[in-house]
Amino acid sequence: MNPWRLRLLSQLDTLGTVRAVAQAANLSPSSVSQQLAQLETETGTALLERTGRRVRLTSAGLILARRARAILDHMDSVEAELRGFGEEPSGLVRLGAFQSAVHTMAVPAIRRLAAAYPHLDVQILELEPHASVPALRVGDADLVITTTDFDDLPLGPDLDFVPLDTDPVLLVLPPDHPAAGRGPVDLAAFADEPWAFDIPQSYMANLALRLCRQARFEPRIVGRFSNYMLTLQHVEAGLAVALLPGLAVNAGRYRVATRELATPVTRTITAAIRRGAPPRAAVRAVLDALRPAGGAPE
Repeated sequence: MNPWRLRLLSQLDTLGTVRAVAQAANLSPSSVSQQLAQLETETGTALLERTGRRVRLTSAGLILARRARAILDHMDSVEAELRGFGEEPSGLVRLGAFQSAVHTMAVPAIRRLAAAYPHLDVQILELEPHASVPALRVGDADLVITTTDFDDLPLGPDLDFVPLDTDPVLLVLPPDHPAAGRGPVDLAAFADEPWAFDIPQSYMANLALRLCRQARFEPRIVGRFSNYMLTLQHVEAGLAVALLPGLAVNAGRYRVATRELATPVTRTITAAIRRGAPPRAAVRAVLDALRPAGGAPE
């Protein structure tokens, strides 16, 4: 069986439609369908069935799709063992990290690893929490930095989590704002302010909206940005206030004020890997380097 086709079948189980698989794999839907048809030929088993205009997995297809992830993980592990018999971490590790963790957590870990493991390559993928867990499940990432403090996606027993840090959510204000000072603030006092938000349906946008509604107001959103730097620049210009994770706020680079919330909100930052076969040496090395007391050996 072709491993690439197995990955497409696993993605179909996770994402639900051929079109969604095609978008994730940067292929056309017809190409995905052809590859899945070839997989049926390779296995000699009907893996797909049509229901109206859609395609769904047969019972055999479901079994193979859900075992495919373990098969692919085992192949990765064998490949790593063949490269130096697994003694030295080597090869490519795809590390997904949300925006504010890229340069505060991922990059320092990679720098620590570079000198110790010259044959280890770490590729950083910017993935917000709502996207990182699906990417991990379908095999587009080997390890992700995410947060367990969101309800948009079920975390499930198929993943293992390692706590890394905690990060407070802060109210960010223009430097000359009347409320720029010290001490916690009641979010309800900012009901009439213009707000800058993340893009719709992202982790931070959903969290900020939930906190505003818990404070009994609907925020007047004047800007939406997928980049925290743009959000901070918008606040710095006096055009809005925002809720941002502490890791995202670089007060030395931007002239902004931050206030803690009267009802503290703290997100738990974790690393996540797929559960099943023991992670290959390269993934273990990256995971160890991400831990607060971690790092590559001297």
